[in-house]
Amino acid sequence: MNKHHFYRYCRLLHGWLSAFAFVALCFFSFTGLVLNHPNWISGTPAGVVKQNFALSKSEIEQLRAAAEPAHTLVGFAAQRIAVKGKLNEDEADGNLVGNEMFVRMQGVRGVSYLRANLRSGTLEVTIETAPTLSMLNELHRAERAGKTWRTTVDVIAILLIVLSLVGYTIFLSMHGTRLRTAILLTVGSTLGLCLIFIFAVS
Repeated sequence: MNKHHFYRYCRLLHGWLSAFAFVALCFFSFTGLVLNHPNWISGTPAGVVKQNFALSKSEIEQLRAAAEPAHTLVGFAAQRIAVKGKLNEDEADGNLVGNEMFVRMQGVRGVSYLRANLRSGTLEVTIETAPTLSMLNELHRAERAGKTWRTTVDVIAILLIVLSLVGYTIFLSMHGTRLRTAILLTVGSTLGLCLIFIFAVS
């Protein structure tokens, strides 16, 4: 394959990736700005719902005998009310102290707190629905968004890296003064970012 065909394929690949990257870049740029400047948009306060339920004797026995009581309690709560968030695997054993148990579920759409008293057989569920602004911030960070969204973010990141490398390869297809200017801009940008990191990041 000669240089002409190589750069031609690079331009085609860059064009195809740009169509997808346009949407992804706009989304993450917008959510990044909002995350960096939360005072720009005033979000609505989180909605809070509290409900109490009774656990049956059978359910209490299952919780006492369960290897992962947190998962069991989440299942009992989900049968009674639409909970939000997911259980962190680090908390799968639950926080069982004596006859009391506490479970926290976190997610992009909100947070759920489950409190169970195995002696009295009561289950208290508190659900905090996340406002739209908070949901966008969580999607940008991707920490609580679940495995599927985190995988999507990884794929987007890889595609943007490929897009940048292909675009820079096209950049290098230039000759003479334009090529020297492109290289100088690259070196200058790299040094500029390094200086900002050294002097502006505490």
